[in-house]
Amino acid sequence: MAKFEMDTEFIAKLAKLLEETNLGEIELADGDRRIRVARPAVNVTPAPMTMAAPVAAAATVAVPAAASAGGGDAAAHPGAVKSPMVGTAYLSPEPGKPVFVSVGDKVTVGQTLLIIEAMKTFNPIKAPKAGTVSKILVENGRPVEFGEPLMVVE
Repeated sequence: MAKFEMDTEFIAKLAKLLEETNLGEIELADGDRRIRVARPAVNVTPAPMTMAAPVAAAATVAVPAAASAGGGDAAAHPGAVKSPMVGTAYLSPEPGKPVFVSVGDKVTVGQTLLIIEAMKTFNPIKAPKAGTVSKILVENGRPVEFGEPLMVVE
């Protein structure tokens, strides 16, 4: 078996690419040779999760009824606002602050509906059209997947 030589310059380039793209890991294979560069996942969520704990407890009272009311049907709804990324959804800008929107609120194009934290970056999710928020399908502080319906704006 031939000795596997490490190309540390190539590994450094992969690590830099991880940082620039906010990816969690990169894995490449060439025949029997395989290289995987990953960032530790431990540093990603602890701070935001502890930050949102008081708000999450308060929000779970009002949100589950909306979330259970047709969550699967909401994905096909023409007014569904879907998650553009994987992350943690927050319904207010910070703990103790009012939520961005509630069911029944009228919204305008570009108005912030919620934020999704991904890789310690808070990304505003904006209303794609004007209308009324008819459903909120996510709970505060809950992980969301790419393409998952978050809200319905009619």
